[in-house]
Amino acid sequence: MLNIVLFGPPGAGKGTQSQKLIARYNLVHLSTGDLLRSQITQGTELGLRAKKLMDEGLLVPDEVVIGMIESQLANNTTAAGFIFDGFPRTVPQAQSLDALTQRYDTGVSCMIALEVAEEELVKRLLERGKTSGRPDDQDETKIRKRVTVYNTETAQVAGYYAQQNKFHGLNGIGAIDNIFGQICEIVDQHLPATPVADGQAAADEVKA
Repeated sequence: MLNIVLFGPPGAGKGTQSQKLIARYNLVHLSTGDLLRSQITQGTELGLRAKKLMDEGLLVPDEVVIGMIESQLANNTTAAGFIFDGFPRTVPQAQSLDALTQRYDTGVSCMIALEVAEEELVKRLLERGKTSGRPDDQDETKIRKRVTVYNTETAQVAGYYAQQNKFHGLNGIGAIDNIFGQICEIVDQHLPATPVADGQAAADEVKA
């Protein structure tokens, strides 16, 4: 399986690049925010538990989020791989994800972080706020706080994956297709090896 953790601060273009990666590599998109909303809408046990916590103003614990991700892995065992969007955000979450994927005989292939300077992010989000309708895209103070939170959280997770030689930082400023090409160069380095058929292996041995 090809499993990509794609990170980027608000406004880095992560959403755009995620869709292009999904199309090119036939991946399943796992957004923790979307998973939460879906589970709540479906009224699942995990969803009801998450809703109760959220209604009380509490954070959804890692074990609940991991449970939702595991249900997706279990339902997509024949998938080519996954893109993890918005998770993991802390080292304990990254460790939990490693343990979970190992149970399915796979693991995180690489983490790619789109890096964009704060001033550029603020400029992009304020511009996006003119059409997105999102209040947090229209308030510069809130935007800067979101970027600070992202940078604080991601720094630790980046270090975790760097120790595994899986972290790749990439300049997120430039033409969309150029950035996508650079991402693909990184991803292609982590593609799982294609199994060789027994007949082909035997033929190769004869040639040798």
